[in-house]
Amino acid sequence: MNERNDTETKERARLDYPFGPAPAAGATREVALGVTWVRLPLPFRLDHINVWLIEEENGFTVVDTGLNDPRIRDVWESVFASVMKGRPVRRVIVTHLHPDHVGLAGWLTEKFDVPLYMTRTEYLLCRTMVADTGREAPPEGIRFYKAAGFSEEALERYRKRFGFFGSAVHRLPQSFLRMQEGDRLTLGGREWQVVVGRGHSPEHACLICPALNIVIAGDQILPRISSNVSVHPTEPEANPLGDWLSSCARLKSVLPADILVLPSHNEPFRGAHLRLDALIRGHEAALAKLAELCRTPKRAVDVFGALFLGGVSEATYIMAAGESIAHLNYLVAAGRMRRERDVNGVDWYHTVL
Repeated sequence: MNERNDTETKERARLDYPFGPAPAAGATREVALGVTWVRLPLPFRLDHINVWLIEEENGFTVVDTGLNDPRIRDVWESVFASVMKGRPVRRVIVTHLHPDHVGLAGWLTEKFDVPLYMTRTEYLLCRTMVADTGREAPPEGIRFYKAAGFSEEALERYRKRFGFFGSAVHRLPQSFLRMQEGDRLTLGGREWQVVVGRGHSPEHACLICPALNIVIAGDQILPRISSNVSVHPTEPEANPLGDWLSSCARLKSVLPADILVLPSHNEPFRGAHLRLDALIRGHEAALAKLAELCRTPKRAVDVFGALFLGGVSEATYIMAAGESIAHLNYLVAAGRMRRERDVNGVDWYHTVL
């Protein structure tokens, strides 16, 4: 997640947060009839994730799970005792493949012997990325980040970090139940519709309950921060920002203006249309800045200052590169920018005048 240089401040201030401050890590709060907000800790600058319990007649559905970390499993054990009071988990739903969402899905499904629900692309890609654990960084990855303008020091950090993903994800079950666009699930005695968003991840599932007028939005709509939209070495010419902007526009057409949004980070809020408009405008402003900046050729690492507030740290360097390339690839795909690789294998981006 990133705080980008954008035009969203006023729109964020206009959102309605009906529940006030968030509960402490491990604490819970009911946000709708039968729907409970659980806040789990994360060991990062973004120090929390919101997960959701939907009460069933004979147990609970869990939506998203937190990282595979002993401290977070301890929090779950406390929730089992204090909130669930011995009633079991009946199913686990994961919105998308990132470790803070899927990390303990395997642990929960194994503990309660219940199915995992995910979209197909998210499940299979997660299995693929977990399989990279313990492997050396591939030459395609080195080539990709060298093209972005990484120094030898930055490339070495990439080599050392490669394969970290799997360490944060408990072994997934060997089968899953597929969710896809338009599916309707009965959760807590009510109908929930699956709506897919793309760009932050390839097939991110949101869950809409018309009867309660709420949407479990995962990372598709966050009130205070912008979801990372990145290009990765596996698909270097991808255009995820195009997917993200299309998804934001579509979600605005699908969601009621007054729907209660249950995001994975920050607090539940109303004002989905305002926020989606602001997210779109923020990226459009970033694209305009890049088009101006690249009137003289730039590498991906040269444009960080136009996109990110407060600079980029070692911990966020790869993520910042991925998002910068996403914006540059969008402009290339739109015919507004050229990309040329020099004799050293470095890509230079130049605005088409």
